[in-house]
Amino acid sequence: MKSATPDRQSPSAGTISWLLAQTFWVGGLWLLQFVMLPALGKIGLAPLLVDAVAQALKPLLLGFAGFCALLQAMVLWQARGFAAFTREMRGQLLLSVLVMTVVYFGVRQVAPDAERWLLFNYLVVALCGLLLVLQPAPGRDERS
Repeated sequence: MKSATPDRQSPSAGTISWLLAQTFWVGGLWLLQFVMLPALGKIGLAPLLVDAVAQALKPLLLGFAGFCALLQAMVLWQARGFAAFTREMRGQLLLSVLVMTVVYFGVRQVAPDAERWLLFNYLVVALCGLLLVLQPAPGRDERS
């Protein structure tokens, strides 16, 4: 007897890894910048303390974002091949995240006082992550 619901395959390990990594790094970046740091300032912590927390956590989160983007790039490569990095928006966004993460750490080493440039890099990575969330995961799109 056939069921009334369509047969759906369970998601692959790559799709699950993609979604989990994306949730952690994109959510972490946005949570820190737009929830945690403003909340710490709102509850009355000294601005220097809030800046110290930001300076400690932002590099950690960007390093984690770079690692997760690399993991997502490997999943995309496995699912769609190398051409996905030039033809698909997912690949282009992942490459942008990886480049901006490397640039962030390079600028941080060379010019640690370039706070606006570091904030710009952070926000570009967060925006690319948000745009990546709007894209289907490999294995969930109609072409796979």
